[in-house]
Amino acid sequence: MFRDPPGGRKAVAVWSIGVAVYFVAVIFRTSLGVAGLEAADRFHVNASALSTFSLLQLLVYAGMQVPVGLMVDRLGTKKVLTLGAVLFTAGQIGFALSPTYGMALAARALLGCGDAMTFISVLRLGTRWFPARRGPLMAQLAGLVGMAGNLVSTLVLAPVLHGVGWTPAFAGSAVAGLLVLVPLVLFLRDHPEGHEPPPIARGGGAGAGFVRSQIRDSWREPGTRLGLWVHFTTQFPAMVFLLLWGMPFLVEDQGLARTTAAGLLTLVVASNMAFGLVYGQLIGRRQSARIPLALGTVAVTATLWGSVLAYPGARAPMWLLIALCVVLGTCGPASMIGFDFARPANPAERQGTASGITNMGGFLASMTTLLAVGVLLDATGDDYRIAFSSVFVLELLGTAQILRLRTRALTRERDRRRAGLTTPNLPESPTPAPA
Repeated sequence: MFRDPPGGRKAVAVWSIGVAVYFVAVIFRTSLGVAGLEAADRFHVNASALSTFSLLQLLVYAGMQVPVGLMVDRLGTKKVLTLGAVLFTAGQIGFALSPTYGMALAARALLGCGDAMTFISVLRLGTRWFPARRGPLMAQLAGLVGMAGNLVSTLVLAPVLHGVGWTPAFAGSAVAGLLVLVPLVLFLRDHPEGHEPPPIARGGGAGAGFVRSQIRDSWREPGTRLGLWVHFTTQFPAMVFLLLWGMPFLVEDQGLARTTAAGLLTLVVASNMAFGLVYGQLIGRRQSARIPLALGTVAVTATLWGSVLAYPGARAPMWLLIALCVVLGTCGPASMIGFDFARPANPAERQGTASGITNMGGFLASMTTLLAVGVLLDATGDDYRIAFSSVFVLELLGTAQILRLRTRALTRERDRRRAGLTTPNLPESPTPAPA
């Protein structure tokens, strides 16, 4: 039987170390979002080549999700987080020193590999150190801290980059990766004493058999697949905007000053942080809110994007751009709902693998859209309205999959809970248990 962890101050301290690593990883991941125009000048590349930076980084990230989930299930959180911190720090240093486009691409790929190891590890820490009823809130808080890393990129790294130049700015930021390694190595623990995970059956010791069974059994659960599609459909509009194309769109297409555009990117991050707390509390109180929140976020996001792109004037009014940025802030919290479907669908020893499958969704969508926007910009002579219309195609695909899977996944989740076969996740009553 799964034993609910006790939580408490020690849990907060250990979890905070893991979240600090994720915080730094997000700073490094999103640093290109405030340096897109500088990168184009430095490496003398067009829009398609510029999008390849983020595309390759996300390709590595998405491709690593299932392997990382398997590693977390088999090796534990500390080893995976440590390896991730070393890799993304090396990638950031390499990006700072790269003299050519090819070397810079390799550095971003290395960064993406290390970054891929952070979030699933943090989710694992949350499930191992806190009571299960706190799962949705801890996941949202982890996402909130990640968005704070995005905020640092916008508010700190952007002016430093413009002030001291490319190499000092990126190399200096890499110091943060070295700093988080110290408490990670010295103090982080995988689980509380007395709450060790059950031993994993390895199919007669065959590593390949373990991998196949973990992936097969996780994928068979409708909740895992529903989680992937929720993450796929909700996360990518804000990710694409913040990671690369938001700044060029606001400056080149909407004619805003860099400082004003940076302020709007900051608004997306601030909105994300505020809505993260709201979504976490709503889901913690009422599990029936998961589907309406996810689909509602998709609908409102599509409406605002459509309003901006279809605005009859050459440029959308500021109030409409502000509304778009506020709504884009809901995408991150909504994507976290995907993990709240995968978590109760899988036993404790399969949580890493299930989280990895779920986490692939949004990054596959982001990767596809990043490439589509870059290609369409080059093909249409920098027509951002046509390029960003690719967002609606993926939202339509994801929504159809959510509607297809939701009944089966929710029925399966309810049956498993009644049979006592599921890892606890969300309360049956609309009121959460006390902390």
